[in-house]
Amino acid sequence: MREMICICCPMGCRLMVDDSDLADVKVSGNTCPRGAKYGKEEVVCPKRMVTSVVRVEGGDVAMLSVKTKDAIEKSKIFDALDALKGVSVNAPVKIGDVVVKDVLGTGVDFIATKNVSAR
Repeated sequence: MREMICICCPMGCRLMVDDSDLADVKVSGNTCPRGAKYGKEEVVCPKRMVTSVVRVEGGDVAMLSVKTKDAIEKSKIFDALDALKGVSVNAPVKIGDVVVKDVLGTGVDFIATKNVSAR
């Protein structure tokens, strides 16, 4: 049995997760279905959003903040960050533009999180 705090919403429900059978994980203490889903995923295959920066060529700023469009497996975070090494984008850039498509074959893209104008 594991105890954890749900991070899906501001409620911060205290979850009790029975992971004695990974094929049938049981979650209690959640006040909404998102908590049950979070508790199950957290013990079976934890995922996280990943944020970083890449260089901008010809922009009014030198760096662009990026994030994964969806969460990826926690075990792939450092490899995903390595995939950003050497990546640069040309200005202009708009929020939501894809910077790296399908990182590590996860089906998840790195996207821009701010607008950058050209110089």
